[in-house]
Amino acid sequence: MNRRTFLATSALGAAGLFSGCATAQPGGISPNSKLNHACIGVGNMGWADISNFRTHARTQIVALCDVDKSHLAKAAQEFPDARTYTDWREMLAKEGDRIDSVNVAVPDHNHAVIAVNAMRAGKHVYCQKPLCHEIAECRLMRDTAKKNRVVTQLGVQHSAGIGDRMAVAMCRSNALGTVEHVYLFSNRKGISRVEVTRPEKAEPAPANLDWDLWLGTAPYRPYAEKIYHPLLWRIWRDFGSGWIGDIGCHLHSSVWKGLGLTAPLSVMAEVQESWKNTPARYNDTWPLGAHITWVYPGNAKTDGKPLTVDWYDGFTGVSAVNLLPPPEIQALAKQVGLQRLPEEGSVVEGSEGWLLLPHTNAPRFVPKRPGAAARPAKPVLPPWPSHYHEFLNGCVEGRRTSADFAAVVPMVEAILLGNIAERVPDTTLTWDPADMRITNNEAANGFLRRSYRNGWELSGLA
Repeated sequence: MNRRTFLATSALGAAGLFSGCATAQPGGISPNSKLNHACIGVGNMGWADISNFRTHARTQIVALCDVDKSHLAKAAQEFPDARTYTDWREMLAKEGDRIDSVNVAVPDHNHAVIAVNAMRAGKHVYCQKPLCHEIAECRLMRDTAKKNRVVTQLGVQHSAGIGDRMAVAMCRSNALGTVEHVYLFSNRKGISRVEVTRPEKAEPAPANLDWDLWLGTAPYRPYAEKIYHPLLWRIWRDFGSGWIGDIGCHLHSSVWKGLGLTAPLSVMAEVQESWKNTPARYNDTWPLGAHITWVYPGNAKTDGKPLTVDWYDGFTGVSAVNLLPPPEIQALAKQVGLQRLPEEGSVVEGSEGWLLLPHTNAPRFVPKRPGAAARPAKPVLPPWPSHYHEFLNGCVEGRRTSADFAAVVPMVEAILLGNIAERVPDTTLTWDPADMRITNNEAANGFLRRSYRNGWELSGLA
């Protein structure tokens, strides 16, 4: 029995961490073996990923892949025994049974094509947020993971932190009373929050970059320096998913799990006016500021009433006041001893009080009733590995993870629906998840999937 046959047949039957996951469990590895891991994308976020994967005692980095040879050279210095590639397709073909798992840390438009082909080859997959570029890709990634019985994990690494885990526990308890509203906000100015338009002329790609491989599934466009690679691709519709695609999964994660949310009923977006009124930007890029509103079905946490979730990602200097959290939410900061509301975080409002969770920090409780307890009892949390080690433990032991594709796809779809709402602003879109269809706007349905560049088609979607 070779290594791959062993991996495919040695299902351990470990219990999944989420109800509703596929019943078939992935296989683990021999107690005396190490997990052979390959990294696809090793610069920027990819470097952060690889730096965490390398710390796992039963994992060894055996292959590296990046379309930018400068990134690849840096990684190769750290892992001199790892085999190197610039084309992930060549890597999968040549590595075969020599690798067990991969992580995908490349621009969003290439997530699905890489991850799906890796899973079809029997590889466990850790994929950076927002998982994929279109909702149709979400469904294919979920179904492919189930069919091939592989371990998967979405890169929401902060969900393993003590702050997010405390927030989940507090939301699941009765500390907040009946949940009434949720506010999510990311109002910092990141490196990709700039106004750009297509360059007027093409420039030669640098020798270290394979531009055709970087484009991958996206429509062809000429290279231009400091416009796409390495960091500005997020702002472009063809490549990225805007600010909500970058940060949305992080801020939704604890709220989604804590409140037991399911697919939304509707979504609507207000956007930066100057972006909306500038065709050269509106047709090519994402807005620099948006206010997205989802309405979710009611559940026991909301006493059966529909729940409104508001997302704000404007920032000072380019955004109208409606793209920033409302004053009453900003005022909560001073009640917990902060000078101002953090630039990133969430607020869950309940009948008994507000739960303020600054991103990557501990939650704070603000009671509504005078004389109420200053805060609920601190949750008792079991030990938990880092998000990266949870994935690798899952691969080694045959255990499903807390951000398994089957568990996170409904959340990711809600976030990508926010992207679609930005394309048709000021319009309420109603969502039918069973049919994967927006029921009241046929034009918006055209954004649920996309066409792939010739030679880069993704079977099952093309």
